[in-house]
Amino acid sequence: MEFEFAKHKGLFITGTDTGIGKTVIAGAIAKILSQNGKITGVFKPIATGCRLDREGLVSEDAEFLAHCTDSQFGLDVINPINFLIPAAPFACEQEENKKIELEKIITAYNYICSNTDCIIVEGIGGIRVPITDQLDVLTLAKALDLPVVIVARPNLGTINHTLLTIDAVRSANLPLAGVIINGYDESQTDFAQQSGPAVIAQTGRTQILAIVPFDHETNIEKGILGNIVLDTLTEIDWLRIIE
Repeated sequence: MEFEFAKHKGLFITGTDTGIGKTVIAGAIAKILSQNGKITGVFKPIATGCRLDREGLVSEDAEFLAHCTDSQFGLDVINPINFLIPAAPFACEQEENKKIELEKIITAYNYICSNTDCIIVEGIGGIRVPITDQLDVLTLAKALDLPVVIVARPNLGTINHTLLTIDAVRSANLPLAGVIINGYDESQTDFAQQSGPAVIAQTGRTQILAIVPFDHETNIEKGILGNIVLDTLTEIDWLRIIE
């Protein structure tokens, strides 16, 4: 499958599962880059479980990303493909009888790239979520050819899911920027949570970029990015990582 994506600086944000905070992490990274003088684009190629407004389907994730960067681009550019049902895009495509037009993704991505210094792309679900019968998130990430950041949950089971995701990313010969543990509960004394990051770093031969505590202030629906998330990720040299 051939794609004509522009070459650009940036990151591809994926996760070990759905609902683990990819949007929050992607938005925070984009905001930090913007605050460091970079014209930063945000991109959510495909979203499901969207809200139905008078104007049509709206992705709350795309709205949040746009808010984090005060984006100059419309939501139809930031998120060119969307579905109402919260499910894998391939399943939504069949259920909603709405074909996924890859050309829309390519056109929107290239337009953002041509007007920015860098781009932060948020995938959907995990790395092997099927988009069509011939394309999954991993294939899309490989076509974009951006360094990958894996967002993982902190609790029991995350080691297996994270290592599998690392293996998938490396199997595609994509550069792995590292792993971010998100939603860490500092009040917990659970050994699995405490030991997980070090085990992932050692056995996955990768870097834990950050352990982000759970942030009660952050609210995607209201477009609020909490200071805990932002302050934690500000400590990372994102300008170096995107080069």
